[in-house]
Amino acid sequence: MGESGWRRSDAWIFVSLVIASGAGRHRRAASSRRPEGVRLADVLSTADHLNQSIPERHEVEAAVRRLVGAGLVSVADGWFRITAEGEQLWRSRPSAGLATTVDTVQGVLSRRHAPVSADWTLDEADHAAAVQEYVVRSIPTPRRSPEG
Repeated sequence: MGESGWRRSDAWIFVSLVIASGAGRHRRAASSRRPEGVRLADVLSTADHLNQSIPERHEVEAAVRRLVGAGLVSVADGWFRITAEGEQLWRSRPSAGLATTVDTVQGVLSRRHAPVSADWTLDEADHAAAVQEYVVRSIPTPRRSPEG
């Protein structure tokens, strides 16, 4: 797999987006004030749980560019969404067997046409803020004593 092929980090970010968004099961109603999709902190949280590491800014940026270019993901106003084509890819992927879901998705992506990068950038400050939000959210809240 050459430099122009799909990377494992592309599959990692795609699977993280799908899982964080509930794979389309929790879509918002059209009348809802909250947009359909997930924020970057949610994607980073899921990615950390999948791979025991938080993806770096350049990994997220490169993967999202390629996923957007392939028509699998869209990003608008800081909200990441799985497109209908992305949902179809997710739902039609083969069962993982002994491979991980990320490896299976990478195989599916690799059998598709070569990835094309879309014009999208992730600002350092936005990535740092999302990492900070995730870290703060993951710190357990101390329990209060019922006596005090």
